[in-house]
Amino acid sequence: MGLIKSAIKAFGSEMHDQWKDFIKCEDMDMNTLMVKKTTENGVISKNSAIMVSPGQIAVIFDSGKILDATAEEGIYTFDESTSPSFFAGQFGAVFKDMWTRFTYGGAVNKQQAVFYINAKEIMDNKFGTASPVPYQDYSHAIPNQMTGETTPLRVQVKCFGKYTYKIVDPAMFMRTYAGTADIVTKEVLNEQMRSEVISSFQNVLNELGNKEHKVPVLELPSSTDEIKSTMDEKVFDEPIRQRGIKIEGFVVESVTLDDESNRKIDEYEHNSNSMMQQGRVLDVMEKAASNANGAANGFMGVGMMNMASGGMNTAVMQNAFSNNNAQAPANNAAPASTASQGPSKFCPNCGTPSNGANFCSNCGTKLG
Repeated sequence: MGLIKSAIKAFGSEMHDQWKDFIKCEDMDMNTLMVKKTTENGVISKNSAIMVSPGQIAVIFDSGKILDATAEEGIYTFDESTSPSFFAGQFGAVFKDMWTRFTYGGAVNKQQAVFYINAKEIMDNKFGTASPVPYQDYSHAIPNQMTGETTPLRVQVKCFGKYTYKIVDPAMFMRTYAGTADIVTKEVLNEQMRSEVISSFQNVLNELGNKEHKVPVLELPSSTDEIKSTMDEKVFDEPIRQRGIKIEGFVVESVTLDDESNRKIDEYEHNSNSMMQQGRVLDVMEKAASNANGAANGFMGVGMMNMASGGMNTAVMQNAFSNNNAQAPANNAAPASTASQGPSKFCPNCGTPSNGANFCSNCGTKLG
């Protein structure tokens, strides 16, 4: 039993009379994953026509077994005397495996039907973390002075976005999820998938936040490619693949931090700015201390910096200033002034120094 592709590509309702039965499925929207089509008596007769539209997979089912399948658009004639044709394109190996292995234990005896499976990329599936998930943020790392290593700041994030998926293994999809239902929509499946997507995404977050990647928490929305490649490489979406489905696209639209994480980052940045500012002040004071002539200007600059920083740690400045005064070298002290000995006197007659005498030792002229 198999399908023979017809040469007819365009047809009207009058052409239906060429075949005993004409089976087709109207265009499947993004909400419909699988639709069952059969005849009134549940039997697909020889020379019946089966139409496959673009983006559809047609699986011919008979009493719990796969007879044939195709993902190539066109009109096919069903012929019980032929072998399976498998006009499958990219699904060739999958369909052959379906034909030799697939059985569905709960199938009704002698049931014949065509199951149309949506092969298009299923769009606009939203996900979001119901509660914050932990993330190691190396963009706000805390240095360890003892070991020389850095410890990432642990934050809690909420993420929201969208993902797309495709059915890539029709047999596995039918075996593990769809079965032989008349119609399968994505609503019920998406509820389960959303939980699995979030679980996979949390594994990706753990990976991106490690020492190898160190992706800043606020850059996650722009790391779409890295998120998807990590998910594929580590096969974090394995539970989804076990249903014959593969995640195609994954976009993080927003990342928000909880209040506690925002507080941590604010404190981190405030302390970092204070430490940087303190380093600049100490640097100025050190330079001022090494330049006695520029000390006053140097410390004036320190005062201006302190005011600009909102009144930084004045104790540090006062300490450094006191130490600077205490450690001033002795050899820089100014020599004792002779002013304490009174003004020097010279003889108005000969100019000889008086050395404190009342009369010039050279000419005897009275001094003072």
